Amino acid sequence: MKAVKTQKLHLVVTARDIFGKRLKKMRHQGLIPANVFGPGFKSLSVSAQTKDFTKVYKAAGETGVVYVDLAKEEIPALIGNVQRHPITNAIIHIDFRKIDLKQKIEASVPVKTVNDSPAIAQGGVLLTQNDHVIVEALPEEIPQSIEIDLSKLLEVGAEFRVKDFPTSVSYTIKEDPEKVLLSIIA
Repeated sequence: MKAVKTQKLHLVVTARDIFGKRLKKMRHQGLIPANVFGPGFKSLSVSAQTKDFTKVYKAAGETGVVYVDLAKEEIPALIGNVQRHPITNAIIHIDFRKIDLKQKIEASVPVKTVNDSPAIAQGGVLLTQNDHVIVEALPEEIPQSIEIDLSKLLEVGAEFRVKDFPTSVSYTIKEDPEKVLLSIIA
């Protein structure tokens, strides 16, 4: 198992005072409306360049810390919710969740598989039962993904459970240790 980390990511945003139906014109100009909110923090309405946000989102996903730069202020945040248009799939709104870098938080981290299982080569089928796990860590310690080495699943009927992850000093997995993530079936 290997945790994948990212570098420090910045996204320049500007305060916005456009709301409602006028947002459509803003989106046509290459801007995405967004909100920054968090505990003990007054919600801010901002906008970001579509191309800049797309680059940052591709690198950070929903587990990486993004530093939202607003008028000389750097706000550490996680990308909370990305709303998309139902037909064009274009991003139409973003929520940034402001975080305290010194306080542990919980986040859903994707699980990725690496290598091949000998059991699959013998006719077994990989059944993915859960592709995310909840981890608790300092915001900058949250891995972008956690890898499972399939080469350790040697026979049909083999399972990979949460307890099979090696322990990490940077984060704690907050799931039932007996929860099955992957299994090889006939």
